[in-house]
Amino acid sequence: QVHLVESGGGLVQAGGSLRLSCVASGRSFSEYAMAWFRQAPGREREFLGGNTWSGGGPYYPGSVKGRFTISRDTPKNTIYLQIVSLKPEDTATYYCAVAGSQWVPATTPSEFAYWGQGTQVTVSS
Repeated sequence: QVHLVESGGGLVQAGGSLRLSCVASGRSFSEYAMAWFRQAPGREREFLGGNTWSGGGPYYPGSVKGRFTISRDTPKNTIYLQIVSLKPEDTATYYCAVAGSQWVPATTPSEFAYWGQGTQVTVSS
C-alpha cells in the first residue's frame, strides 16, 4: 500500500524559510514524477513544481518566482520543497503527490495518483 507523508510545516514569521519533506513508501517511484502543491482555504489547489524521475531534474510553473526550490532523493523516495522569503500569502496546506504515469512531467492534480495528507504552513506578518 502506498503512503506519502509530508513533514516540516509549522508557524513561521514572514521573511523566514522552511524545508518541507515528503517520503513515499510502499513501492519505488523512480520512474514517476513527484511534485508539490498547496491549497489555501477557498482556493484551488496550486501546482508549485515537481521533480522528474531518476536522472532528471526539477520543473516549475511560470507563476513560481524563484522562492521555491524542489529537490529529490530518488533512492529514498523523498522529495523536498525549500521556501524562502515566506509571505503571509504562502499560508496554506502543502501536499506532495506522485504522478500516475511513468515518464510524464505532470502538472495538474488529475495527473497525480497518490497524495499525502498535507502539512500546514502558516506565515505570520
